Amino acid sequence: MNFWETKTLAAMTDAEWESLCDGCGRCCLIKLEDEDTGELHYTSVVCLYFNQRTARCKRYPERHELVPECIHFDASGAAAFDWLPDSCAYRKLAHGEPLEWWHPLVSGDRRTVIEAGISVLGKVTSEVHVHEDDLEDHIVRWVEGGRRV
Repeated sequence: MNFWETKTLAAMTDAEWESLCDGCGRCCLIKLEDEDTGELHYTSVVCLYFNQRTARCKRYPERHELVPECIHFDASGAAAFDWLPDSCAYRKLAHGEPLEWWHPLVSGDRRTVIEAGISVLGKVTSEVHVHEDDLEDHIVRWVEGGRRV
């Protein structure tokens, strides 16, 4: 059996925890919260530190110092993982669901996230090109297969 099938999120080592990230980049999307309803809306705009060739943070070790609103999460907050995309391994495991076939830990290949259409690569714009007041114009809904609607 694989570690993610036998361990709880809280029991995982740091390396195991980090390996759960599939590299889709969706957590790097700028999100807007409706002040009235609390509903979260994803945009097609990514943090300026998002590397659009690798779908990884360019400044990962120091991301929280550079971007204070960059959300820090660990196993202790698993109950609140619903802000993560439905496809996210952290959220799926927190809800007792299996990893998808395209997850690199299952497929053995980081490219399957892109091939399955889950990655945001080629679908986003850096926040350096979008004025803060225009973020609402970039709200998207991600559907199965990673398509934006």
